[in-house]
Amino acid sequence: MTTPKVLISDSMSSLAADVFRQRGIDVTVSPKMSPEELEAVIGDYDGLAVRSATKVTPELLAKAPNLKVIGRAGIGVDNIDVRRATAQGIVVMNTPFGNAVTTAEHAIAMMFAVARQIPQASASTHAGKWEKSKFMGTEITGKTLGLIGCGNIGSIVASRALGLKMKVLAYDPFLTDERAVKLGVSKVELDELLTRADFVTLHVPSTKETKGIISASAINKMKKGAFLINCARGGLVDEVALKAALDSGHLAGAALDVFEVEPAKENILFGTPNLVCTPHLGAATSEAQEKVAVQIAEQMADFLLDGAVTNALNAPSLTAEEARVLEPYLQLVKGLGAMAGQLTKDEITQIQVTYAGQARNLSHGPLTQTVVQAVLAPTLSSINMVNAMEIASERGIQVATTKTELDGDFQTLIGLQITTKSYTRDVKGTLVNGREPRVVEVKGIPLESNFGEHMLYVANKDQPGLIAGLGATLADRGVNIASLHLGRQAQGGKAVCLLEVDSPLTDEVMETVLALPQVDRAAYLRFEL
Repeated sequence: MTTPKVLISDSMSSLAADVFRQRGIDVTVSPKMSPEELEAVIGDYDGLAVRSATKVTPELLAKAPNLKVIGRAGIGVDNIDVRRATAQGIVVMNTPFGNAVTTAEHAIAMMFAVARQIPQASASTHAGKWEKSKFMGTEITGKTLGLIGCGNIGSIVASRALGLKMKVLAYDPFLTDERAVKLGVSKVELDELLTRADFVTLHVPSTKETKGIISASAINKMKKGAFLINCARGGLVDEVALKAALDSGHLAGAALDVFEVEPAKENILFGTPNLVCTPHLGAATSEAQEKVAVQIAEQMADFLLDGAVTNALNAPSLTAEEARVLEPYLQLVKGLGAMAGQLTKDEITQIQVTYAGQARNLSHGPLTQTVVQAVLAPTLSSINMVNAMEIASERGIQVATTKTELDGDFQTLIGLQITTKSYTRDVKGTLVNGREPRVVEVKGIPLESNFGEHMLYVANKDQPGLIAGLGATLADRGVNIASLHLGRQAQGGKAVCLLEVDSPLTDEVMETVLALPQVDRAAYLRFEL
């Protein structure tokens, strides 16, 4: 066996290189390379270990025919084109829990810093001014902290804030009532949090739903004299609106560790007197950096030497032998989960997976993990196969599996039922020719469809004119239909339509589809193939 070669292209603890060498892997440490220099050498390596500085772009991946694994020493993978890596068969790993405590502590530290004007007072004292009366601070005890996001990091912040005798409100669509009680926080809607909180802190990933969540409108709803803290991701806060709120005095202060454009050498907020800012230091402690460096090196070494997959964002945790058997089933459950997850907008209370026929004899652990990950992925970018079950448990989502015999036309069948407080959603799928995933039932309505990259889901009344209306709507906007699949409960009753199209569907297209008289509901679905 050829000795695997790994490149560490970012600055990280030297312990990572030590781990690779101890495992018999040829490691090169070369931080601060230019993109052109990295592209020139990446073709020689089996593994690439990065932090946040290296940008793993499609251009870089195109120069990496031998690359098998990318390891991110940290949580966020915004700098990695995961989709392109997946298309090339490259496993992308991260260390989802290595710096959670450190990031939570930084958020608490930033809250204290902005409340007591510590950086400004320090600079003034260094200048020999002794302006004691100028820096009148705000006491933390007894104040209300509003958490936007109460997952792994947010829950740690909640624990620390409660220890400081603060009242804690939490807005998180996935936070259950039971979990909120266990954490000691009050679960509220976003508007209520904004109007009640003295301090608002963000702990959500950057997704379509969270981008700009602190908009000008949201800031206007915040209490006069409140403080805003963001140690999560840039782009969550409208920086122009924040600047205006700080200048007008509507907000008493803000503390930012992240910015929409990084590295932030220039920013409209710089120079604002009541702003505390740091250069993305959330995970910057020696303990956290050593922890994530060692962890990612161990994970990458396990994969390159033994084929073991741990903390992967685009592959389940399983051995190479299991992967060969489960591969088509993994694609099937990933498609079913992605479909149900994109169609479910309410708080999920239960995920039920049923394995029937040949599927009942498989190793269900990786399959169930993949289902949970796929269901929750639309709103949780940091979820992966390893942490999916833990995150579901933390959020009070019950995950159950059953095995049954199969009577009918299929040799194998996997069913998925999503339960919310107001409804249930059912989808079922099978494998055609033992390898090709198909959805064969939606909401109890039989139909057969593949999982295309771009798809239009329509729940409709079984009435004449639907197909003509959909065809005309899409044709008028230059959208080509690749395939169309129909199913209905009974003539004139409820029906379902799935169309695979060749290009993304815009909001304008979806609004036109929804306006068709036969359509009850429509959704644009995307699947990673």
